[in-house]
Amino acid sequence: MADDTNTPVFQIQRMYLKDLSLEQPNAPQILLEQAQPQVDIKLSLAAEPVAEGLFEVSVTATVTTTVDDKTLFLIEAKQAGIFEIRNLPQEQLEGILSIVCPQMIYPYLRAIVSDVCTRAGFPPVLLTEVNFQAMFEAQQAQLMAQQAGGESAPN
Repeated sequence: MADDTNTPVFQIQRMYLKDLSLEQPNAPQILLEQAQPQVDIKLSLAAEPVAEGLFEVSVTATVTTTVDDKTLFLIEAKQAGIFEIRNLPQEQLEGILSIVCPQMIYPYLRAIVSDVCTRAGFPPVLLTEVNFQAMFEAQQAQLMAQQAGGESAPN
Protein backbone atom coordinates (compact mmCIF):
# COMPACT_ATOMS: atom_id res chain seq x y z
CA MET A 1 0.00 0.00 0.00
CA ALA A 2 1.25 3.49 -0.80
CA ASP A 3 2.54 5.73 2.01
CA ASP A 4 0.91 8.88 0.63
CA THR A 5 -2.78 8.83 1.59
CA ASN A 6 -3.74 10.72 -1.58
CA THR A 7 -1.89 8.51 -4.07
CA PRO A 8 -4.29 6.48 -6.24
CA VAL A 9 -3.91 2.73 -5.70
CA PHE A 10 -5.01 -0.11 -7.98
CA GLN A 11 -3.74 -3.62 -7.31
CA ILE A 12 -4.98 -7.14 -7.88
CA GLN A 13 -5.01 -8.97 -4.57
CA ARG A 14 -6.33 -12.30 -5.84
CA MET A 15 -8.11 -14.01 -8.77
CA TYR A 16 -10.22 -17.07 -8.09
CA LEU A 17 -13.00 -19.32 -9.37
CA LYS A 18 -15.92 -18.53 -7.07
CA ASP A 19 -18.57 -20.87 -8.43
CA LEU A 20 -18.83 -23.53 -11.12
CA SER A 21 -21.60 -25.90 -12.07
CA LEU A 22 -22.24 -28.27 -14.94
CA GLU A 23 -25.57 -29.95 -15.51
CA GLN A 24 -26.56 -32.52 -18.13
CA PRO A 25 -30.17 -33.13 -17.05
CA ASN A 26 -31.23 -35.13 -20.12
CA ALA A 27 -28.18 -37.37 -20.45
CA PRO A 28 -27.66 -40.00 -21.69
CA GLN A 29 -30.67 -40.00 -24.08
CA ILE A 30 -30.03 -36.51 -25.46
CA LEU A 31 -26.46 -37.45 -26.32
CA LEU A 32 -27.88 -39.68 -29.07
CA GLU A 33 -29.59 -36.72 -30.79
CA GLN A 34 -28.18 -35.72 -34.16
CA ALA A 35 -29.69 -32.22 -34.36
CA GLN A 36 -27.49 -29.13 -34.21
CA PRO A 37 -27.47 -27.68 -30.66
CA GLN A 38 -28.44 -24.07 -29.95
CA VAL A 39 -26.14 -22.16 -27.60
CA ASP A 40 -27.32 -19.26 -25.44
CA ILE A 41 -24.73 -17.28 -23.46
CA LYS A 42 -25.52 -14.72 -20.79
CA LEU A 43 -22.96 -12.62 -18.92
CA SER A 44 -23.41 -10.69 -15.72
CA LEU A 45 -21.13 -8.50 -13.62
CA ALA A 46 -21.10 -7.74 -9.93
CA ALA A 47 -18.91 -5.53 -7.76
CA GLU A 48 -19.10 -5.47 -3.97
CA PRO A 49 -16.96 -3.75 -1.35
CA VAL A 50 -15.41 -6.32 1.00
CA ALA A 51 -13.38 -3.99 3.24
CA GLU A 52 -12.10 -0.42 3.17
CA GLY A 53 -10.51 0.01 -0.28
CA LEU A 54 -11.05 -3.65 -1.26
CA PHE A 55 -13.62 -4.78 -3.81
CA GLU A 56 -14.69 -8.16 -5.11
CA VAL A 57 -15.56 -8.04 -8.80
CA SER A 58 -17.08 -11.08 -10.48
CA VAL A 59 -18.07 -12.02 -14.01
CA THR A 60 -20.58 -14.84 -14.42
CA ALA A 61 -21.21 -16.74 -17.65
CA THR A 62 -24.28 -18.91 -18.04
CA VAL A 63 -24.07 -21.16 -21.09
CA THR A 64 -27.22 -23.08 -21.97
CA THR A 65 -27.03 -25.52 -24.86
CA THR A 66 -30.26 -27.08 -26.10
CA VAL A 67 -31.33 -29.61 -28.71
CA ASP A 68 -34.99 -29.47 -29.72
CA ASP A 69 -35.90 -27.42 -26.60
CA LYS A 70 -34.24 -29.96 -24.28
CA THR A 71 -31.15 -28.98 -22.30
CA LEU A 72 -28.03 -30.71 -23.55
CA PHE A 73 -25.84 -29.04 -20.95
CA LEU A 74 -25.80 -25.97 -18.74
CA ILE A 75 -22.64 -24.39 -17.40
CA GLU A 76 -22.57 -21.56 -14.91
CA ALA A 77 -19.15 -20.22 -14.03
CA LYS A 78 -18.32 -17.24 -11.83
CA GLN A 79 -14.76 -15.94 -11.90
CA ALA A 80 -13.90 -13.29 -9.34
CA GLY A 81 -11.08 -11.08 -8.21
CA ILE A 82 -10.28 -8.99 -5.18
CA PHE A 83 -8.91 -5.59 -6.08
CA GLU A 84 -7.42 -2.88 -3.89
CA ILE A 85 -8.66 0.46 -5.16
CA ARG A 86 -8.09 3.63 -3.16
CA ASN A 87 -8.09 7.40 -3.54
CA LEU A 88 -10.06 7.65 -6.75
CA PRO A 89 -13.06 9.86 -7.52
CA GLN A 90 -16.38 7.95 -7.55
CA GLU A 91 -16.86 8.25 -11.34
CA GLN A 92 -13.40 6.74 -11.96
CA LEU A 93 -14.04 4.01 -9.40
CA GLU A 94 -17.24 2.98 -11.18
CA GLY A 95 -15.39 2.74 -14.50
CA ILE A 96 -12.59 0.66 -13.02
CA LEU A 97 -15.03 -1.72 -11.31
CA SER A 98 -17.18 -2.03 -14.46
CA ILE A 99 -14.52 -2.02 -17.19
CA VAL A 100 -10.93 -2.58 -16.06
CA CYS A 101 -11.54 -5.32 -13.47
CA PRO A 102 -13.90 -7.40 -15.66
CA GLN A 103 -11.39 -7.14 -18.55
CA MET A 104 -8.78 -8.70 -16.28
CA ILE A 105 -11.11 -11.45 -15.03
CA TYR A 106 -12.76 -12.40 -18.34
CA PRO A 107 -9.86 -14.36 -19.94
CA TYR A 108 -9.86 -16.73 -16.96
CA LEU A 109 -13.63 -17.20 -17.29
CA ARG A 110 -13.31 -17.93 -21.03
CA ALA A 111 -10.70 -20.62 -20.33
CA ILE A 112 -12.80 -22.23 -17.59
CA VAL A 113 -15.95 -22.45 -19.74
CA SER A 114 -14.01 -23.93 -22.65
CA ASP A 115 -12.25 -26.44 -20.38
CA VAL A 116 -15.47 -27.56 -18.67
CA CYS A 117 -17.14 -28.16 -22.05
CA THR A 118 -14.21 -30.29 -23.19
CA ARG A 119 -14.07 -32.26 -19.94
CA ALA A 120 -17.83 -32.89 -20.20
CA GLY A 121 -17.28 -34.49 -23.61
CA PHE A 122 -18.44 -31.64 -25.84
CA PRO A 123 -16.66 -29.34 -28.26
CA PRO A 124 -15.45 -26.24 -26.41
CA VAL A 125 -17.73 -23.21 -26.24
CA LEU A 126 -15.53 -20.22 -26.93
CA LEU A 127 -16.89 -17.07 -25.35
CA THR A 128 -16.42 -14.12 -27.68
CA GLU A 129 -14.49 -11.01 -26.73
CA VAL A 130 -16.56 -8.52 -24.76
CA ASN A 131 -16.28 -4.75 -24.89
CA PHE A 132 -16.86 -3.96 -21.22
CA GLN A 133 -16.48 -0.24 -21.90
CA ALA A 134 -19.36 -0.31 -24.41
CA MET A 135 -21.46 -2.29 -21.91
CA PHE A 136 -20.72 0.25 -19.17
CA GLU A 137 -21.47 3.21 -21.43
CA ALA A 138 -24.77 1.63 -22.51
CA GLN A 139 -25.74 1.07 -18.86
CA GLN A 140 -24.83 4.66 -18.00
CA ALA A 141 -26.88 5.99 -20.94
CA GLN A 142 -29.84 3.82 -19.90
CA LEU A 143 -29.62 5.11 -16.32
CA MET A 144 -29.46 8.72 -17.51
CA ALA A 145 -32.46 8.16 -19.78
CA GLN A 146 -34.43 6.64 -16.91
CA GLN A 147 -33.52 9.52 -14.61
CA ALA A 148 -34.42 12.08 -17.28
CA GLY A 149 -37.70 10.29 -17.96
CA GLY A 150 -38.60 10.28 -14.29
CA GLU A 151 -37.79 13.94 -13.73
CA SER A 152 -39.42 15.57 -16.73
CA ALA A 153 -41.73 14.91 -19.62
CA PRO A 154 -40.15 13.53 -22.82
CA ASN A 155 -39.33 16.09 -25.52
